[in-house]
Amino acid sequence: MTIKNNNNIFKKYVKRLWIYYFLFWLLLFLLFFTISIGGLGPIPSFEELENPRSNIASEVYSNDGVLLGKYYIENRSNIHFKNLPDNAIKALLATEDIRFYKHSGVDIKSLLRVIGKNIIAGHRSSGGGSTITQQLAKNLFPRKKNRTFIETVIIKFKEWVTAIKLERNYTKEEIIAMYLNTVDFGSQAFGIKSAAKTYFNKEVDSLKIEESAMLIGLLKAPTYYNPVRNPQNALKRRNVILNQMKRYKFITAEYYDSISQIPIDVSQYKIQDQNVGLATYFREYLRNVLIKWCENHKKSDGTSYNLYKDGLKIYTTIDSRMQKYAEEAVAEHLGKELQNEFYKHWKGFKKAPFDNRLSDDDIQKLLYMSMQRSERYYNLKRQGLPENKIKEIFNTPTPMTVFSWKKEIDTIMSPMDSIKYYKWFLLAGFMAMEPQTGYVKAYVGGINYKYFKYDHVVLAKRQVGSTFKPFVYTIAMQEKEFSPCSKIPNVQVSFDLPNGTKWEPKNSSKYKNGEMVTLKEALANSINWISAFLIKRYSPAAVIKIAKKMGITSHIPEVYSICLGTPEISLYEMVGAMNTYANKGVYIKPMFITKIEDKNGNIIETFVPETHEAMSEETAYLMIELMKGVVESGTGARLRSKYGLTNPIAGKTGTTDNNSDGWFMGITPNLVSGVWVGCEDRSVHFRSTALGQGANMALPIWALFMKKVYADGKLGVKTTDDFEKPKKPLSVEIDCNKYNASSSKTIILENEM
Repeated sequence: MTIKNNNNIFKKYVKRLWIYYFLFWLLLFLLFFTISIGGLGPIPSFEELENPRSNIASEVYSNDGVLLGKYYIENRSNIHFKNLPDNAIKALLATEDIRFYKHSGVDIKSLLRVIGKNIIAGHRSSGGGSTITQQLAKNLFPRKKNRTFIETVIIKFKEWVTAIKLERNYTKEEIIAMYLNTVDFGSQAFGIKSAAKTYFNKEVDSLKIEESAMLIGLLKAPTYYNPVRNPQNALKRRNVILNQMKRYKFITAEYYDSISQIPIDVSQYKIQDQNVGLATYFREYLRNVLIKWCENHKKSDGTSYNLYKDGLKIYTTIDSRMQKYAEEAVAEHLGKELQNEFYKHWKGFKKAPFDNRLSDDDIQKLLYMSMQRSERYYNLKRQGLPENKIKEIFNTPTPMTVFSWKKEIDTIMSPMDSIKYYKWFLLAGFMAMEPQTGYVKAYVGGINYKYFKYDHVVLAKRQVGSTFKPFVYTIAMQEKEFSPCSKIPNVQVSFDLPNGTKWEPKNSSKYKNGEMVTLKEALANSINWISAFLIKRYSPAAVIKIAKKMGITSHIPEVYSICLGTPEISLYEMVGAMNTYANKGVYIKPMFITKIEDKNGNIIETFVPETHEAMSEETAYLMIELMKGVVESGTGARLRSKYGLTNPIAGKTGTTDNNSDGWFMGITPNLVSGVWVGCEDRSVHFRSTALGQGANMALPIWALFMKKVYADGKLGVKTTDDFEKPKKPLSVEIDCNKYNASSSKTIILENEM
């Protein structure tokens, strides 16, 4: 009887255990089912898993395939699994999830280990139970802050469900790539592609095994293991990763012993932002263009593209090699030569570097205006501070870092003193474009974007001086009254002005005053009286009309003085206009972008050049012949004598009143470039024309750039290239010996002088 009762009791307990067992699994199933349908709060849908949300940086590429920079909220760039180095994958698996290829998103064995060792036995160092897929789920769909314990448990369950869904939707390789694209490596680098660039300045597939191990080590704590801030921590952590790779037979013990001794090289470390890298000014100009483009272009869901989140790929016309040469040329001429000359030139002058004719009040007004334009002033004003308090702050010394050509200087000075300090610097703008395509190949908006934000290619408009004179001469060539060999008397020209007065421009030198000079010689030596003669003959309106056809959009007043270069025009406009001569009379609007792709590589838009005929092919060729004289025997002759450039070059120098602006426009068959040099304020300049003329301030930058371009045979720009003659015979003679022999005609026209 007792045995029977015992059997009944045993069966009863077994039955209950089975009920509890099935009830447990039923409840667990119901729990996860409820979670999967969103019963315990939102969970990623199938569509969201197919298109996981993450802020992907838009990337800007040069025409030769080099990454120039990014626009981002998070510096994140995606990379495919095939481009990941094997050593990075093995380092990740050895550290985070060695059973990755054996589970389906949730690793039960690892969970049991965590429960047994971490929770029950209290061994915190035995590792966590989250798989790579679970960590990916957490990265793609972040947890909310300030959550309770119950919320944390539910979130953990949600991540399990999401991990399983991810495993069903993606391959193991895709999950690894997605994980390494989403993790934070510190130093504003999200994803391994950005991290490789930030820490080692290289592409991911070029990472060495010890570099990959260091990056994977950062994932545990990006700040604590940062190799710059905490080099010892970083080294120890890297070697832990390498030791894990040894443990799982990814590397041998001998190899581990060897590479674990290698120090971490941080010489290439640089946080990627808008202030560093190639083409900083160009990227900022492009950013504003692209923001407008995004506003006017929609995605498939009807929303506008977001430059900072949607991972666009922008392919530009910039050649990274030419860009590098242009930036080097600016730094070499200004940083090593001209700026030092400027300091010596003004040493000992009380009002330096301002024009001696300015009063102390004038100088204070200039400084105050600069203060009002500063970002510091804007921020203080936005805080509601009164003007007297702002002035007090600007006159209070404070620690700061200021620009220097050699290296940044940590110092203590007042913000107002820093404004005075920066007035001393000569600034520059440079742009080069390809005549036949309109592709802008190099764009330098200033000397250092971090400290001088203002762009002197597109934004700045300065008086162009004698670089405007080719527009005047173009009319003469277009009307076919003159040849480059035609002689004009170099005598004073007088203009009757509407107010009843007379205007008589002066020559900048006494070169052949009162003698007959050819138009080629006149342009070569920038003779003002000849330019005045031509504009009086053809009218300011005719000159403005041709300038507009050649792409000048800035306002040009309809007055005779424009023949001397008084209009204020941007470098961008001037280079585009001069390009018309090299492009056989066809104006082509400078191009910056060739195409834009979405994050999946689909082309959204391609760009084609905007063109129109501005002048005949013959007129353009005659102007090239005229401007060759500038280099052969005129104001640009030092290109031959000093820099040894003997190939076909047309050009024009320009210098404005008081030497405030120095210009040089250089034209070769396959590249047209322009340079401007000057200070922020026109009242800061060289006192002598010998130092302040365009031939001394701007021309050397062009020469240094071209020498670097010619030395790089891969660019295809050769010294043997020549300007192509028009297919039709010229209507005028350009060989001056033949012209003189066949023509006895001399232009005098005294009534027009």
